[in-house]
Amino acid sequence: MDLLRGVARFQREVFPHLPPRSSSEGTPQRPLALFVTCADSRVVPEVITQTEPGDLFGCQVVGNIVPAHGSTYGGVSATVEFAVSVLGVPDVIICGHTDCGAMKVLLDPSPLAALPSVQEWLNHAEAARRTVMDNCDAALSDADLLDRLTCQNVVSQLANLRTHPAVASRVAGGKVRLHGWVYSIDSGEVRCYDEATGAFVPASTLFEA
Repeated sequence: MDLLRGVARFQREVFPHLPPRSSSEGTPQRPLALFVTCADSRVVPEVITQTEPGDLFGCQVVGNIVPAHGSTYGGVSATVEFAVSVLGVPDVIICGHTDCGAMKVLLDPSPLAALPSVQEWLNHAEAARRTVMDNCDAALSDADLLDRLTCQNVVSQLANLRTHPAVASRVAGGKVRLHGWVYSIDSGEVRCYDEATGAFVPASTLFEA
């Protein structure tokens, strides 16, 4: 099995060179950020951000969805609450991506008939779909429509994130910052949401600034 061969190579060649992340005294984890992104296998947060084990507290779910507080109690809500309230992460990132299957079926829900769990989960992205469909140009290409929905879904999930009491409290107190990203699988580019303009701008321009 290739995965087991990978484990063996990791233990033999990679792990000995990783920075220490724990000790016999039980040094707690201190991640730099909570990174919420899609479960798509092509999206690897540590690769995209070039971070080490222990730097990111990760949450990967279909459609990078964060249900609004009280609508669903489950793994995502628990992860958000723990990251913000217990670990005290200073930043929370919601990262969508191009060619997202979840966004595609929001635009064409026909495959969902056989996927009731996925259908129910994607209800948490309905605000994004409705916002785009009610306000888009009828002449918009399919590719541009998908990109617009992908971006709007990140914005909508940020709004959901703000309904969580732990997040709202820490944002108000200046203890946590919220970020929206979209990662391009084809180019490796990351675009970041600029709340002041409502646009997604290349991360490279922000870094240079």
